[in-house]
Amino acid sequence: MPTLPASLPVLTVMAIVPLAGALLLWLVPPLRRLHARAVGLVFSLAVLALGLSALSAFDPGNAGTVQLVHTHPWIPAIGASWALGVNGLGLAMVLLAAFITPLVLLASWGEVPADRQGLFTGLVLALEFFVVVIFSARDLLLFYLCFEAMLIPVYFLIGCFGGQGRQRAALKFLLYSLAGGLIMLIGVIAVYLHSAKDGAPSFLIDSVAANLHVSTSAGHWIFLTFFTAFAIKAPLVPVHTWLPDTAEQATPGTSVLLIGILDKIGTFGMITLVIPLFPEASRWAAPVVLVLAVVSIIYGGLVAIAQDNLYRLISYTSVSHFGFMVLGIFIGNQVAANGAMVYMVAHGLSIAGLYLVTGFMARRTGTVVISELGGIARVMPLVAGTFLVCGLASIALPGLSGFVPEWMVLTGTFSVSLALGGAAVAGVVIAAVYMLLPYQRVFTGAPAPERVGSPDLDGRERLVVAPIIAAMLALGLAPAILTHALDDVARQVTLTVSQEPEAAASGVVSSGDFGADSATEAPAVSTATEGNTK
Repeated sequence: MPTLPASLPVLTVMAIVPLAGALLLWLVPPLRRLHARAVGLVFSLAVLALGLSALSAFDPGNAGTVQLVHTHPWIPAIGASWALGVNGLGLAMVLLAAFITPLVLLASWGEVPADRQGLFTGLVLALEFFVVVIFSARDLLLFYLCFEAMLIPVYFLIGCFGGQGRQRAALKFLLYSLAGGLIMLIGVIAVYLHSAKDGAPSFLIDSVAANLHVSTSAGHWIFLTFFTAFAIKAPLVPVHTWLPDTAEQATPGTSVLLIGILDKIGTFGMITLVIPLFPEASRWAAPVVLVLAVVSIIYGGLVAIAQDNLYRLISYTSVSHFGFMVLGIFIGNQVAANGAMVYMVAHGLSIAGLYLVTGFMARRTGTVVISELGGIARVMPLVAGTFLVCGLASIALPGLSGFVPEWMVLTGTFSVSLALGGAAVAGVVIAAVYMLLPYQRVFTGAPAPERVGSPDLDGRERLVVAPIIAAMLALGLAPAILTHALDDVARQVTLTVSQEPEAAASGVVSSGDFGADSATEAPAVSTATEGNTK
């Protein structure tokens, strides 16, 4: 595994490298026109190599604390800093993004015209910069600015590439996301003002958590501003409607980046910002959030069954999957919380496989309408086989990546609530229907005459799907690789969501538990919790 000098700010370098690649394509037209594919792969693979170096430097025994910290003053007058660092969850999400991005670029060689490859590649690299910063940001203002700025490359990826209705879908995505971001801005300002009263102003998350003093009612309102933005991003019912329209019109690669990586910012934000900053409000809102999660599980699955478009079907399955993640986060059980975090990674892998393989098939058949397909397995057995494996991982077949996290969420939920656990199990049954029935309709039976002779996956496409399937198998057969690394973070979330206010005030949970730098522990979150209930 590659190693870097201990003094090198590896997360900062990981962020700068893809941004440098995007700027290079923008500023050097010959590269953009002739060598965009090579430039994109080189820079995205460099990010992956840096991610592996970060993994080698990370101490798994202290995965609940923030490591690889790099902090530099940015706007001293208001206490804003360029502050990056990751705990086990942050590192897992950064590595997921670094793993998926070069595969998306490689897959795009067949779905994006060569004369527009430079624009597509540059936008993907710019988006990777924002993703790395968001998943490792330890400054609230830095997180928010990148949370909003990433909408720019995503908007153009949707609006410039894809189906005939792509511009409308891009605008709908932008409006939903901007609405959530503006609501969150109110919360960011409120948090800053309330946490800066007793000392020097600071946007550092650990400092904000330790110095946040708000009344109970104010804490509830500020909680809602953050949660609304993350629920839209997640997406939870009823603020999910932008997702199927976007997935139907965007390219498969864009959908992979959007749903497989960017939407995880919603659940990531709930874990790393909402719950640590607003522990009392998180307990107050948990019953409603859990109901929304179960509704998302059931509704997403039922609507997926009714779809006649594979892209829309896959998007609705994701609504259901995000319901499982939010259920695990807010149920107040450590096993379920751990499962929700593993679910974030597992879903990113399975959704990448489903969208990319569906895109490969669409380029051969000219359609993703289920009623117009059939018998594909006889003419494209590799397409059929890879889609089936990814679909089975999505519905949690034992031995594949989706089984362990879904099992953990279900068992943890049952230990707290039989009613919620039973409703979630109904979602598992629905999942088998929405995945296996379309597979039967699309891939089995006799192929249409015009499909006979259609080529199967070529070498480049096999190179795209092979690592995804290998990763799903690795996570399915050796889940402890991830569950151990996330267990401390899950414990911290559970202590906050499940404990009574009196327990919180006694100092059971500290901001160090939520990922304070292991070298310099921040003051206890019990201070923030006590202030929140005053």
